[in-house]
Amino acid sequence: MKAIEVKGLQKAFKIKGKAIKALDDVSFDVALGQSVGFIGQNGAGKSTTIKVLFGALRADTGQALLMGRSAEDPRSRQGVGYVPENPYLYEQLTPREVVSSGLRLHGVHGAENSLRTERWLEKLGIAYAADKRIRNLSKGMTQRTALAHAFAIEPQLLVLDEPMSGLDPVGRRQVADLMQEYRQGGGTLFFCTHILHDVERLADHFVMIDRGRVRARQGVAELLASQGGMVVRYLGPQGLPGFEPDAGQVWKAVLPRGELSQVLQRIDALPGVVLNVHPQSSLEELFDTVVGESVNE
Repeated sequence: MKAIEVKGLQKAFKIKGKAIKALDDVSFDVALGQSVGFIGQNGAGKSTTIKVLFGALRADTGQALLMGRSAEDPRSRQGVGYVPENPYLYEQLTPREVVSSGLRLHGVHGAENSLRTERWLEKLGIAYAADKRIRNLSKGMTQRTALAHAFAIEPQLLVLDEPMSGLDPVGRRQVADLMQEYRQGGGTLFFCTHILHDVERLADHFVMIDRGRVRARQGVAELLASQGGMVVRYLGPQGLPGFEPDAGQVWKAVLPRGELSQVLQRIDALPGVVLNVHPQSSLEELFDTVVGESVNE
């Protein structure tokens, strides 16, 4: 059984009497235990795909399966954690009530319900506001509440649509750490994001969608390891041979992987401070290439 199976999804919306394709033969799957980043520009079809997966939209053609069941079957969502891009929570409830009621819907009651509620309110940094009404919370606090609800049920599959939306830098780091912890614990993670660095850090694989069509699918490590050149940037009083000024006293060069260790030692001896080292062709560069190609089609 796959956690997610999407086969030939087609979905069009009528805008001013004209049919506009939101999904055009979209197919991919997510195996149990995988962490998959779903990436694309605004309007690429990411949220539409997720809405089909959770029964909020019906595809014109094609099939969507969640935990081995049709996405139209409510039982497919049992034990699945989900946070949409803009979560709507009942304004009169409190974060404590939202998390606790969500656990009850997934069959968790009594002392275990209370324990998990308190644990996840604390982990998401909202325990101090646990008894405030949702209508009195900021967007970031509402997002944290929705995330606490999703994590608390200890899902076998966790689906997050732009999970960092509305969070401050501290909140982003907390949520990224929790996603990493969930992933390393064997959970299945499927998330949409505009932050490609998060995909490189948190995903085993990625699916890239643009203009309603899947444009690329690959393992993140395979993509990064396939690149022979490494970009090195450092802060130092002078540039080593082959390095060019980047900004101020920052120097940059593209080096073969085999020279990396020796060059880092030379930077240290300057003395210099290494700012970053990354493959020459990152996920961001692939994304730019794919989007550019689709624009020219």
